Amino acid sequence: MDALGINLPGLLTQLVSFLILFAVLSKLLYGPIQKILTERTEKIRESLKAAERASEQAASAAEQVEKEIAEARAQGQVHIAEAREAAGKYREDQEERARGEAETFIVRAKAEIEQERDAAVEQVRQEFASLAISAAEQIVGKSLDESTHRQLIESTLEEGLQDRKN
Repeated sequence: MDALGINLPGLLTQLVSFLILFAVLSKLLYGPIQKILTERTEKIRESLKAAERASEQAASAAEQVEKEIAEARAQGQVHIAEAREAAGKYREDQEERARGEAETFIVRAKAEIEQERDAAVEQVRQEFASLAISAAEQIVGKSLDESTHRQLIESTLEEGLQDRKN
C-alpha cells in the first residue's frame, strides 16, 4: 500500500481519530441539533395548526358577520314595514278626525241656520201681528185690545204653520 502512497498506521490513526471525533460530535452535537430541529419542526407544525384555526375562525367570523348583516337587513325591512303601517294608521286617524270635525262643523252650522231661521220667522210673525193689528184698527176704526188680537193672530199663525208642516 506504500506503492499507492497510503500509510497504513497513519490511515488507522486517522480512521480511529475520525471515529472518536464522530462519536464525540454525534454525542455532543447531533443530539442537541436533533433536539433543536425537532422542536423547530414542532413549532412550525403548531404554527401551521394555529394558522389553520385562525383561518377557520376568520371564515366563521365572516359567516357570522354575513348572517348578522342579513338579520339586520331583515329587521330593517320589518322596521320599514312597521313605519309604513304606522304612517298609514296615522293618516287614517287624521282623516277620521278631520271628517269628525267637518261633521261637527256641519251640525253646528245647521243648528245656527235653524236658530236664525226660527228667529227670522219669529220676527216676521211679530211684524205681521203688528201689521195685522194696525190693519184691523184701521178697518174697525178704533183701537182694540192688543193682547186679545195678539193671541188670535198667534193661534192663526200656529195653525198655518202646522198645516205647512203636515
